[in-house]
Amino acid sequence: MRAIGKRPLVLCYHAASATWVHSLSVPGQEIANHVSWFLKKGYRPGKGEDVISGTGRVLHITFDDAFVSVAQALPLLEDLGVRATVFVCSGLADQGRELDVPELAHEAETHPEELRTLDWEALRELAERGHAIGSHTITHPHLSRLSDEEIERELYLSKAQIEQEIGRPCLFLAYPYGDHDARVREVARRAGYLAAFGLPGDRSFRDPFLLPRAGIWRGNGRPRVWLKTSAAGHALSAWRRGGP
Repeated sequence: MRAIGKRPLVLCYHAASATWVHSLSVPGQEIANHVSWFLKKGYRPGKGEDVISGTGRVLHITFDDAFVSVAQALPLLEDLGVRATVFVCSGLADQGRELDVPELAHEAETHPEELRTLDWEALRELAERGHAIGSHTITHPHLSRLSDEEIERELYLSKAQIEQEIGRPCLFLAYPYGDHDARVREVARRAGYLAAFGLPGDRSFRDPFLLPRAGIWRGNGRPRVWLKTSAAGHALSAWRRGGP
């Protein structure tokens, strides 16, 4: 099985809670173990900007949804010299509200504390420690189902609010659910993002608004992670969409 090799590798996680037994939640120590393993395989830590060219054994870590448990994993990554991009829904960050989407309705009833998200103060602290804060839209919609005007609002306003609150450029977007189309990508370009991440995205790196990521879920052991980051595994994942 051949790994992606000389191309950048971007891993996508969501929550990092050891107590929430859900596919979205990979305990922080397991995330650190994955990262350490890839570093030993010859990847070097990189920022989102280092991924765009599609060249070099760059490893970048992303977290979608900005769940509060992510804060448990980031110090472990910092110890490895790694800084991540945390994608936040700007409409939730004023109070660190729960991610309220239909797909997680049962979890909202049974584990509401696990769906809480980082507030602006916590996100500013992460930025000061070298992590990037990216946009995951305002409300976490399926973007391809929206009107042009609704897409513009989700992408333009989330970027503006993040930049105002964090005090740094918001360079990157992650499409909720990995859901996008040509209209969505064009709006993202016009909104001024440097690039956007899909799930899985396009491994050719031809389009900076369709950067590839490998989604890692709870229970994915080393063989499964290796498969997902191989060329064959990435092709297989293209048949599926990402999680929240």
